[in-house]
Amino acid sequence: MLIRREAAGDAAAIRAVTAAAFARPGEGEPPEAPLVDWLRASPAWLPRLSLVAVGTENVVVGHVVCSRATVSSVGAAAPVLALGPLSVRPDQQNRGVGQALVHTVLGAADALGEPLVALLGSTGYYPRFGFRPTAEFQITPGKPAWEPHFLVRPLAAYDPAVRGEFAYSEPFGRL
Repeated sequence: MLIRREAAGDAAAIRAVTAAAFARPGEGEPPEAPLVDWLRASPAWLPRLSLVAVGTENVVVGHVVCSRATVSSVGAAAPVLALGPLSVRPDQQNRGVGQALVHTVLGAADALGEPLVALLGSTGYYPRFGFRPTAEFQITPGKPAWEPHFLVRPLAAYDPAVRGEFAYSEPFGRL
């Protein structure tokens, strides 16, 4: 498996992987599939932080993206990152693909000088990557109901003064 940046021509494969990863029996296309397209068309898109896992025969088997988000406090909005969606083709799950994608995107974000990454996700999965509850950082999710599953991973450029309410970019509001 190889982890690389998303390349021209990967969009359809990424959408297919995301749709398969988030499919729910008896329902249509999951909202996470168009979310990646919406992000790609928005100012929140950060091409250097859209990564794919490529398996044999150069087939995309996983994808992760971090996009621009903010944490607002006392009249100022600090730029931070939102991780997600993280998608792995169902036949490739539980083989380390997701783990490799998360480690790689966190390393890339850190190398770019980003302060922190936030996500709404599994409290059983993401703590292994250093994600912790947002309350520890005095960061609140945009919706109080997210609190139990809203996590933050500080990076090397983290500044404890960055605290307040987290806001996803506009495409997440379409979900």
